[in-house]
Amino acid sequence: MTSSTRPDATTVPSAQDEVVQLCKDLIRIDTSNYGDGSGPGERVAAEYIMEKLTEVGLDPQLTESDPGRASVVVRTPGRDSSRPGLVLHGHTDVVPAAAEDWQVDPFAAEEKDGCIWGRGAVDMKDMDAMLLANVRHMARTGQQPPRDIVWAFFADEEAGGVKGAGHVVEKHPEWFEGCTEAISEVGGFSITLDGKATGAPERAYLLQTAEKGIAWLRLHAHGRAGHGSVPNEENALVRLAGAINRISAHPWPRTYIASVRELFDGIAGITGATWGEEDAESILARLGGARGFVEGTLRDTANFTMLDSGYKHNVIPQTASASLDARFLPGHEDELMDTIRELAGEFVEVEILHKDVALEASTSGELVESMKRALLKEDPGAHVLPYCLSGGTDNKHLSRLGIEGYGFAPLMLPPDLDFVGMFHGIDERVPVDALTFGTRVLQRLIDDC
Repeated sequence: MTSSTRPDATTVPSAQDEVVQLCKDLIRIDTSNYGDGSGPGERVAAEYIMEKLTEVGLDPQLTESDPGRASVVVRTPGRDSSRPGLVLHGHTDVVPAAAEDWQVDPFAAEEKDGCIWGRGAVDMKDMDAMLLANVRHMARTGQQPPRDIVWAFFADEEAGGVKGAGHVVEKHPEWFEGCTEAISEVGGFSITLDGKATGAPERAYLLQTAEKGIAWLRLHAHGRAGHGSVPNEENALVRLAGAINRISAHPWPRTYIASVRELFDGIAGITGATWGEEDAESILARLGGARGFVEGTLRDTANFTMLDSGYKHNVIPQTASASLDARFLPGHEDELMDTIRELAGEFVEVEILHKDVALEASTSGELVESMKRALLKEDPGAHVLPYCLSGGTDNKHLSRLGIEGYGFAPLMLPPDLDFVGMFHGIDERVPVDALTFGTRVLQRLIDDC
């Protein structure tokens, strides 16, 4: 397409015009990930994305790790391809949803009370839609960002990403050649704070610059099988219960990594609160619904999630198992694993099902400043603060290619919306205004990256 025939940006649909419908379409595609390969997979969503990309003249690549476990990647050239490239990525899978627990059908993408409701509305088909809307607008208008951008839509993030980003990084590292930075989910959303000067509300956007590592473990207690009426001092269930009690009661020491310190100092500056290492309650109390994410980054954690043992009421089983979701701060991996093994005890085996790194990116630099500028142009007077994510993202897999990752899915949220509580929760929803706001912010970032 020559410059004389290229459509003007004002004659084609804007990214804002499309983003709501794209988000609804994606939510209506059930991509539930049960973690055991039994779900519907992401192929239908990947084909939808492929269609939307090819429709505007792009040439995306689709790859499957297993049948139905599909990821999509496309590269758009920048004005200066000699500069390091940027990866903008999302995941298309979602955690399961029990329809009977919801006010609405979790896969109907109903618009209600100014929000789009459905599984994936915030985790993270909203961001997928924002990315898709922006790359389509770029392709239609022929606009080029300052540098190359790789747009990726991965499978399997909700089960650790092995079948998605992990597969793509391992099998197709050339798709990310020259890229040094990446942006994905769970950052850029707003919280509302009481300003110290007037007490009037002030917005702060939390830019994700770090994330904890993951250790999904399975504890297997071994003992002696026997009749339920006979005393048994080698009961596997009792041994497992002891391990669960010791690990659950363990006081993981509080540690403040750099991004958390910067966040707390920033909130103190906005609100006038004071904090110390022994007492951070004055800051945590001001975080509202974001408190859970932030509080989870003050120490390593280990939470039991599933139990399995026995097959009959009057039979003492010889094994008993429990699933443990452990998360560790940067630099704490070995210490956490050693502690869990010690607390598990002599008769309990610790099996590693999935383990991945903790990340900590720079809280300054050109890309961080670009993200800040993009937000502040849409919301002048707001604050942008770094924070650490208690969960994990596909940035872990990209880090194996030397790519530094951030979380930046920008949303201006109403103060009373329990945003963090909707991640993997019921009645997940995203405000339509927040979705269009984020689309504008990302467009500014793409123009200025």
